[in-house]
Amino acid sequence: MAVDAALEVERRLPSKVEPDYDRLSELKAFDEPKTGVKGLVDAGIGKVPRIFIHEPESFDRKYGRGSPDLMVPVVDLEGVADDLVRRKLIVDQVRNASEEWGFFQVINHGVPEEIMQEMIAGAIRFFDQDPEIKKALYTRDTTKKVVHNSNFDLYQSLAADWRDNMYCLLAPSPPPYEEIPAACRDIMLEYQKQVTKVGLLLFELLSEALGLKPSHLKDIDSAEGLAMLLNYYPPCPEPELTMGTSKHQDDYFLTVLLQDQIGGLQALYKDQWVDVPPVAGALVINIGDLLQLISNDQFKSVEHRALASRVGPRISVASFFTTYMQPSSKVYGPIKELLSENNPPKYRETTVRDYTYYFNMKGLDGTSALPHFRL
Repeated sequence: MAVDAALEVERRLPSKVEPDYDRLSELKAFDEPKTGVKGLVDAGIGKVPRIFIHEPESFDRKYGRGSPDLMVPVVDLEGVADDLVRRKLIVDQVRNASEEWGFFQVINHGVPEEIMQEMIAGAIRFFDQDPEIKKALYTRDTTKKVVHNSNFDLYQSLAADWRDNMYCLLAPSPPPYEEIPAACRDIMLEYQKQVTKVGLLLFELLSEALGLKPSHLKDIDSAEGLAMLLNYYPPCPEPELTMGTSKHQDDYFLTVLLQDQIGGLQALYKDQWVDVPPVAGALVINIGDLLQLISNDQFKSVEHRALASRVGPRISVASFFTTYMQPSSKVYGPIKELLSENNPPKYRETTVRDYTYYFNMKGLDGTSALPHFRL
């Protein structure tokens, strides 16, 4: 089956079909209607257009699939606030997961189940609404605080991914209330309050895991910014030819992900793609590049991806702790308290904006942005 899929990819790659293939024209033909991948599926498309077909190596067939027994750690936060013995155990689990995996799931995190379910429903409402309403938000202007499009790196990537997005920068300077899409406005603002509490707790635990005072990461404004990304993965007629999201690392400090029950998220662990399956009531946490940078490589930002599927739509809501492209002169480098003669700084200082700009210009090309900032 895998061999057949690889042969089909090879056969239909643009370079194999038409030597003078005008990719830019096809990208514009997809982008200009402003209806995204959902528009293709709603129109009844039966084959994946060639702008979405990935080169065989982009599927990373050199990496194995992890054993079904290999599981991303699940950390139970029950008792973290009022049981010192339990908190020490949780900090140890968070440290081990952040150093070894760069990924973990948390349960008993305090976000009510009904709010999580309504957030998923709000995302569906946004993407299911009249295309004409969504077109008003469809843009590639990264300075805007509310952005709807398909593939932020559409014109930089080697192949497009099978997904649409809606991005909203909610902190520290949120957009006017009326600019947040009405279909999901109220639940986004409520979920923002909940996920901010989770993030602040996680930054405390991560600070302690680094041997710092609990408030350290908060005090250096790691939690100052929060952006929310609604991901919509329509059903794909030929999922073996494309990706839901290409492999990448997150450029933020920390990501808190809410996913529905369909699944498809994978993290790279010791050269094996490991499923990050939906766990009832759980949130998925992953370390971002900026946290790896300021921890001087103690914590890992790891590659992850989302598979395309015939089943869908799949929904996920990612909350990123970042100020993104907002102007700021604040610089981040390896935390001085972690440095020593045996552990010198490995990265140069950068602003969040500069790191994000480089990441966005590079796009999801399967490489990390971190080496660009390494000393």
